[in-house]
Amino acid sequence: MTADVGRASVDLLTFGESMVSLRSAGPLSAGGALSMHVAGAESNVAVGVARLGHSVSWAGVVGADPHGEFILRQLRAEGVGLQHREDATRRTGVMFLEQRTADVTRAFYYRSGSAGSTLCPEDIDSALQAGPRILHLTGITAALSPESRKAVEHAAERAAADGVVVSLDVNYRSKLWSREEAREVLTPLVRHAGILIASDDELGLVATAPTGTHDQASSEAAMVAELLGLGVQEVVVKRGAAGASVHTADGRWDAPPVSVTSIDTVGAGDAFTAGYLSALLDGADVPGRLHRGALTGAFAVSTAGDWEGLPSRAELALLGTTPGGTTQR
Repeated sequence: MTADVGRASVDLLTFGESMVSLRSAGPLSAGGALSMHVAGAESNVAVGVARLGHSVSWAGVVGADPHGEFILRQLRAEGVGLQHREDATRRTGVMFLEQRTADVTRAFYYRSGSAGSTLCPEDIDSALQAGPRILHLTGITAALSPESRKAVEHAAERAAADGVVVSLDVNYRSKLWSREEAREVLTPLVRHAGILIASDDELGLVATAPTGTHDQASSEAAMVAELLGLGVQEVVVKRGAAGASVHTADGRWDAPPVSVTSIDTVGAGDAFTAGYLSALLDGADVPGRLHRGALTGAFAVSTAGDWEGLPSRAELALLGTTPGGTTQR
């Protein structure tokens, strides 16, 4: 595995598959121009945290092809340190993203057997030597292959044993595996996680959803209690346009979304996570973490691309304090 020269330690380490995303502004079946981007939940978070001024490393595998070269160049340009391996026998994964309507975006993956799916525990060992303060994992990587699942399990166990804060985002993808498969793999990982991040419809993949009740609040409270009982310190629940919540042993905090004009929701959850973890690295309290997560999520949905519109630290004040529709002169 090749490592970019950098600091002996980093604020955040994450790993997974980054792909080339070919975006269409309309139905793919109608043809038309495609724009080329880097896509991947983990690299989205890496870029978001790096833009906010933290040291970040991303580990992964790309093919020895132009697509892999494009991904590495883009991440380096964003100040993300790389711990990567190139596989000359496999191709870099590709995803087509179709803006089917103003409200519906569809992803079509061409990643089966990709270079990124060969990520293994040996790849992660060298990356963990950087001594990260936070290790950020997602369920997407665990879904790619048996090898990548072992890498996630190995990294979570080793990092937790070394006292590293482990952040686990469920990030369920129905095109990669079933809910039953995800539950079987992700539930054991929870015991290593200090921070568990999930959408409100993903909690049931890592905790036991109570039967016989249709009250969402009571169901969530029961699942959160189970997760906290397993040793999770913070359960972060993303609610999309309804904001977000954090549960800890000390109680629950809620934050509304920042009001913006939404034009592209892809990557919004990753942007929220980047803001939340950045604030944690800065020593902010739970309300402060939620607020920064809401801000970075708002930047994501109000700009085009998975991560292109994410803010620098100086730009955080642009939303929530500047009137909408204004031009700074």
